[in-house]
Amino acid sequence: METEEAKEKRFEFGKNWEGFLRMVDEDRILEAERSLKDGLEISNLKDKTFLDIGSGSGLFSLAARRLGAKVYSFDYDPFSVACTLELKRRYFPNAASWTIEQGNVLNGDYLKSLGQFDIVYSWGVLHHTGAMWDALENIEPLVADEGKLYISIYNNQGGASLLWTSLKRFYNQSSNPMKGFIVLSVGAYWETRSALSRLLRCENPLPFKRWAERKKNRGMSIWHDLVDWVGGYPFEVAKPEEIFHFYRKKEFELMKLKTCAGGIGCNEYVFVKRRSLKAT
Repeated sequence: METEEAKEKRFEFGKNWEGFLRMVDEDRILEAERSLKDGLEISNLKDKTFLDIGSGSGLFSLAARRLGAKVYSFDYDPFSVACTLELKRRYFPNAASWTIEQGNVLNGDYLKSLGQFDIVYSWGVLHHTGAMWDALENIEPLVADEGKLYISIYNNQGGASLLWTSLKRFYNQSSNPMKGFIVLSVGAYWETRSALSRLLRCENPLPFKRWAERKKNRGMSIWHDLVDWVGGYPFEVAKPEEIFHFYRKKEFELMKLKTCAGGIGCNEYVFVKRRSLKAT
């Protein structure tokens, strides 16, 4: 279970997503839909059940509902729950096929009450629980036979990951002015490093085109993603092979893997639950 230390220093993810809701528009929703369709290799989710673990802003629950799924969303953070409820109010105010509530992925009794789903989705969430491997274990029974598990987990960079953990811990202990300074400093560091890299490759070093491209990534916001990255604590990481072997032993077949090439960021996994597989 999550430690008391992790609880005390937890980043307020939901308050960050409250600001993001002002930016949600049709273009961002369509990008989120495209992300789900590409990742799951589907054209729609008609007649499918979709569980969004750690719904955050609610954008991907909304995208799944628009693609035809019966959606169940939950989040540990009450502000994230409020964000998801707000998107439902805007787009599907009377939909009985979209359930939203507060819940904890580390609470086994709660998870048992949910049943099983065709799609279990948890993007960038489980490594922020304070007990990542327990969370990864807990979600396995939620996937129906032949169902898909779509998760993303921060990449293990060794010593660099330890440094990022220290920075995140420091951020959450800091005053608001210092938090703003830390976020801006990290953003400037990344952009400077990226510009120097482009110069060495004889490419256009200006950031504007690159930032415009990033805006389209999953329909998210550059600024809110940056705050989420810098502040996101608790924080755990894993190597791709660790996640692969963990779920292989549970009779999951890896359908798709998208890595961050050994760098900063998340590795994305799509597994299919195959009961015909033998645990190895």
